Amino acid sequence: MSDLPILGAAMPLSVVETNRDWLLEKPRDLELQDFFDAKVLNGDWMPLVERARTLLDGHTGRLGIHGPFWGFTIASQDPDIQAVVRKRLLQGLEVCEALGATQMVAHSPFTTWGHNNYDNQPESREKLIGHCHDTLREVVARAQDIGVTIVIENIEDVDPADRVTLADSFGSESVAVSIDTGHAHYAHGSTGAPPVDYYVTIAGNRLEHIHLQDADGYADRHWSLGEGTIRWHAVFAALAKLTSNPRLIIEIKDKTKVQRSAEFLASLGLAQ
Repeated sequence: MSDLPILGAAMPLSVVETNRDWLLEKPRDLELQDFFDAKVLNGDWMPLVERARTLLDGHTGRLGIHGPFWGFTIASQDPDIQAVVRKRLLQGLEVCEALGATQMVAHSPFTTWGHNNYDNQPESREKLIGHCHDTLREVVARAQDIGVTIVIENIEDVDPADRVTLADSFGSESVAVSIDTGHAHYAHGSTGAPPVDYYVTIAGNRLEHIHLQDADGYADRHWSLGEGTIRWHAVFAALAKLTSNPRLIIEIKDKTKVQRSAEFLASLGLAQ
């Protein structure tokens, strides 16, 4: 059997149906995209969980969800906003527990504006991390109790080390780092961030999840792999040095191209 890493994907349950054979042919990791909307989380989501259990009967990969993120930051200094964010993320963890999912993606609080101003305002990084702890303390404790890891995904992050520092600050194995390759490529091309493979190297073994999407360095394209300008050989060379076994999740807009994206990386001899 090939020693190449096995690719997984992010998709809603409606797309799981059309990719089920592919998901079950190997232990492919899956990230469900049905549970980040507030309307879903505030409603009766158990029918979605039951549908997932049926569709994923026989699935041997690791299961996760993309957690809620619309309309908020995990670093708000307003205690009322913190309470709403805390509620949403705890709802996401409830879903994880019901599904048997072991990972939930959350969005980074670091911004381009912040990057250029941290050193202009004394202790601003420390204050931001403190606001994250005020928001997430209960969330992280709950994640530990149910065996879920919260992975913090780069959005506007210019310095790849910021999320590592934030994850480490919790002193918990239930908080780790995620990389979105397209977001990193955007930051590299548009805001002076390092290239994508540097994000992997700097995250090191704190990296437990990666969104694989292609882009042009200008916008958040979520193109099929091979349609943009990311240097995939460099990314996978950096990944090969890790022992943390991050989930390799294809996350693209056109879900009909998920398997084509996997085939592209397989054709380069990088993954299966």
